[in-house]
Amino acid sequence: MSAADTAGAAGALPRSRSAARAEARPYASPYVAGVGIGLVLLAAFVVMGRGLGASGAFSSVAAAGVSAVAPAHAAGNPAVAEYLGQGTGGPLRDWLVVEIAGVVLGGFASAWLAGRLAGGVERGPRVGDGARLAYAAGGGVVMGIGAKLARGCTSGQALTGGALLSVGSWLFIATAFAAAYAAAPLFRREWT
Repeated sequence: MSAADTAGAAGALPRSRSAARAEARPYASPYVAGVGIGLVLLAAFVVMGRGLGASGAFSSVAAAGVSAVAPAHAAGNPAVAEYLGQGTGGPLRDWLVVEIAGVVLGGFASAWLAGRLAGGVERGPRVGDGARLAYAAGGGVVMGIGAKLARGCTSGQALTGGALLSVGSWLFIATAFAAAYAAAPLFRREWT
């Protein structure tokens, strides 16, 4: 392969990615999306009698796994037992599990319809795929622990708790934003 062929092959990848992005539809207005989330939250209260959240779904799935492997331990552990049914017939039938399944399917459908469905790892030029995935996994673990300590994730605390005018939820989201702004300079070089 000649140097010209190598340069052409190397140049084809960025052009094809940029061509795919040029065909993708623009992102939705954040104001329209915010109103849409508010309407979904209202519908959840009206139809289901409860708000939105996410971390409870992961707790329910973990409880189902523990119950499948060690049912006596799951029933005897208060942290797990609280997710083992709650009158729904099982932890996987919980409202939040169904909600998160809808979020995954809805996100997939939205990306497909907007022409943005593609594999890959979003990252800055100074970090590799492995490091980016490690950062994402580490951040997810920290957020999961934080959600358990705060008794809810950002969806439950900010959206549902904020809509109910819970002082603790308003303090939580203010603190979350302040911490994010304080930590952003530490990770800026990963994206620029």
